[in-house]
Amino acid sequence: MSSALLAVYYLLPLDSGFSVGTVLALAGGIAAVAVLLAWQSRVIVRSPWPVLRGVEALATALPLLLVLFSAVYYLLERSVPESFSEPLSRSDALYFSMTVFSTVGFGDISGRSGPARLLVTGQMAVDLLLIGVAARLLVGAVQEGVRRRGRVSGGVGPSAP
Repeated sequence: MSSALLAVYYLLPLDSGFSVGTVLALAGGIAAVAVLLAWQSRVIVRSPWPVLRGVEALATALPLLLVLFSAVYYLLERSVPESFSEPLSRSDALYFSMTVFSTVGFGDISGRSGPARLLVTGQMAVDLLLIGVAARLLVGAVQEGVRRRGRVSGGVGPSAP
């Protein structure tokens, strides 16, 4: 799934300008990630392999979120040059999104304009929610799934669906 998301990111014609529509698309993407995580938590609880499903959910949601922010950073830089401390290619935007997510913040790229700083602040807030709320939701679903599987199978491995 991550490979497909990266391929889409690099192949999409990101040539439109940064606009209110871009911000609305980002908000819609974040909402889609939230819906995906909520749906995945239901699937995890019912799965014979809840831990594997939990890892799969994070492995889907995280790259999607990073690609969303990367695309928005790239569009902002193309529309308003010098929004960041250096010009951003698609790879640079992805790198920047990942350094913000991981809280490493090397300092080589930073937001210079007001909109860039607001977007980075928004990503930090979403990242904290993903790490805190979403991780707790998924861990809770995994624990419930493991508990249910133990009850159904008498504590011996996953039961047949």
